[in-house]
Amino acid sequence: MKPKQKSRQEPAYRNPKLSVERRVKDLLSRMTLREKVAQMLCIWQQKSNTMVDEKGRFDLQKAKSHFKDRAGLGQVGRPSDAGGGRNAREMAELTNEIQKFFIENTRLGIPVVFHEECLHGHAAIDGTSFPQPIGLGATFDPELVRRLFEMTAAEARARGTHQALTPVVDVAREPRWGRVEETYGEDPYLVSRMGIAAVQGFQGDATFQDKKHVIATLKHFAAHGQPESGTNCAPVNVSERILREVFLYPFKEALHKGGTISVMASYNEIDGVPSHANKWLLRDVLRKEWGFKGYVVSDYFAVRELNERPDLFGNHLAEDRAQAAALAVHAGVNIELPDPDCYPYLVELVRKGLVKERLIDELVTPMLAWKFRLGLFEDPYVDPAVAERIVGCEAHRELALQAARETITLLKNDGGLAPLDPRRIQTIAVIGPNADRRMLGGYSGVPKHCTTLLQGIQDRVGASIKVLYHEGCKITIGGSWQQDEVTPSDPTEDRKSIAEAVKVAEQADVVVLAIGDNEQTSREAWALNHLGDRASLDLVGRQDELIDAVAATGKPIVAVLFNGRPISIRNLAAKASAIFECWYLGQETGRAMAETLFGDINPGGKLPITIPRSVGHIPAYYNHKPAARRGYLFDDVTPLYAFGFGLSYTQFQFGKPRLKKSTIGKTESTEIRIDVTNTGARAGDEVVQMYIRDKVSSVTRPVKELKGFERVTLAPGETKTVSLEIAPEHLAFYNIDMEHVVEPGEFEIMIGNSSRDQDLQKVVLRVK
Repeated sequence: MKPKQKSRQEPAYRNPKLSVERRVKDLLSRMTLREKVAQMLCIWQQKSNTMVDEKGRFDLQKAKSHFKDRAGLGQVGRPSDAGGGRNAREMAELTNEIQKFFIENTRLGIPVVFHEECLHGHAAIDGTSFPQPIGLGATFDPELVRRLFEMTAAEARARGTHQALTPVVDVAREPRWGRVEETYGEDPYLVSRMGIAAVQGFQGDATFQDKKHVIATLKHFAAHGQPESGTNCAPVNVSERILREVFLYPFKEALHKGGTISVMASYNEIDGVPSHANKWLLRDVLRKEWGFKGYVVSDYFAVRELNERPDLFGNHLAEDRAQAAALAVHAGVNIELPDPDCYPYLVELVRKGLVKERLIDELVTPMLAWKFRLGLFEDPYVDPAVAERIVGCEAHRELALQAARETITLLKNDGGLAPLDPRRIQTIAVIGPNADRRMLGGYSGVPKHCTTLLQGIQDRVGASIKVLYHEGCKITIGGSWQQDEVTPSDPTEDRKSIAEAVKVAEQADVVVLAIGDNEQTSREAWALNHLGDRASLDLVGRQDELIDAVAATGKPIVAVLFNGRPISIRNLAAKASAIFECWYLGQETGRAMAETLFGDINPGGKLPITIPRSVGHIPAYYNHKPAARRGYLFDDVTPLYAFGFGLSYTQFQFGKPRLKKSTIGKTESTEIRIDVTNTGARAGDEVVQMYIRDKVSSVTRPVKELKGFERVTLAPGETKTVSLEIAPEHLAFYNIDMEHVVEPGEFEIMIGNSSRDQDLQKVVLRVK
């Protein structure tokens, strides 16, 4: 007789037919304290010590040795950078092997989440790279942003990624700060619309069934974009009203309208409390007030900074790493990134009674829930062939090109010098330190394709025009984003080079002058030997001398700026006939800019941030209070170029604005309509911008605030009617009692094509 077979029932958490809540509850009930804490840990730089060999290949014996307690791990950071970098197929194979190990060699088989940087494309080998967020802000095109991050999600997910540490929805009100390039600009409404679009692109419907989407991470929560002295991670000194109306607003909007799943806390402190220890911020506001159900990740090494981070700084709220961990978990930080540092002490803290195990359960629960919702327990692997096929593909390249085209912003065009007419030009001199330099900005990968301005011009004109080139001068020696040490260029060598560049310019009919920043002079300052904030907004090095020398030749100058933050370019503005602001355009820099120079493309970008006349003019953001910007002795108080400003090769005429209803109740909505006509001879894009001002209010209000916009494309002679909604949310603010309300009275509704008063028409809306 055969022995009686014992029925072995699978645990509930393994049953995909059960609800996620039921599965999480069952799994959590089976986990030891050590296994729970393991879910709150991540490995990034320690990959080489724990799971991969020196070439970035998975090392089974190394992994078995390090994870011999079989407790598991919460996340693995940036598998793309293992061994110096993995291409699409190699990364997909690596994530599969790592995932297989944790599923098969841990007691409960809990899969890991892989996170990656995806600021402007997946920051990995072969990832498609498009303009930096500050450039995307210039597009004023949320739908484009949604499509770009949908593409990025597909590329990253195909390689095994589950979470993107993006988008940045910081409001950049401090142009000295090196991280301006990572933001969508200075306006909370613009930042919020771009943030919502990015989240929607990354997450789709957040079911993740198609394996083409990833979890988005809003960062940096909160107020990271106005650091004291303009230096990264410095305290932010703002009132609660400003905090809520300016800095928290994009997070709240992206959470409620985008459905973001994860948030990253910021390095800075607010009112003496660093964000990673801020219960009011992470619990009272984010979770209780806003209803956030996702999870908070730490910024890299920020939990340690609650104590002391050697060779950088410490906040000294904690006497050691164990106390730093206690502060962070009590504030509500679910997982410590990027490597096990402070959170391993949580096991000991719970056993000593300093942290309750139910708090650990609370923080682990949403992370487990999203592992189930991502389908990782049933379908944890990816197909390397799919990754190889779609990453950096031609369709994605075309979308990156479209983004570059829409980013380019024309600031000046005296005499209609641009677009250049090839029939009237025999020789072009392309001069400047950024003319033949590949510049992607921070958090970039290594795309399959990447063109410089010089290459783009050469490809565009072929043999029909002679193209001369000279560097002119250097900005810094080397200049790579990853290069820690910043070495200024040699003045003597620069001046010799400038003299040679002048000889080149003298041979040309027109000079294309490529200047600005490089990736060292504006970047995240993450260490004392890796700085990127500046005390000046002037051009670095001898670039102004280069401008003067080229201008002295009398040749017409088309200036092309590449930079990560606003530069005070008064000298350039006086001497160049045409100026293009490009920010960083991504892998298609050369092609997009060459198309624009020769009129194949009509620029339609608008400034997402004010360009001040000098560093002494900051703060320079447009949405200031009435008592600000009254005037300076010996200088003009206005900006050099205003928020929302940008020219075109064609002309647009705005009709009279009209309100659908000129009087509404406090809970009612209306809309403003305006006819826009292309009166020129070229097709072009215009951005219709709506600003609002409460004329009399219980607390002072900004002179104007962007509350709506739409980018429209018009053929020559074509007219379109643009309608923009005015809802209570566009009129409300925090009143004298800190209540978010609409106060009755008159509101100025301003509509036009920039934030400048002369570019706006006004109508009055009455709210009763």
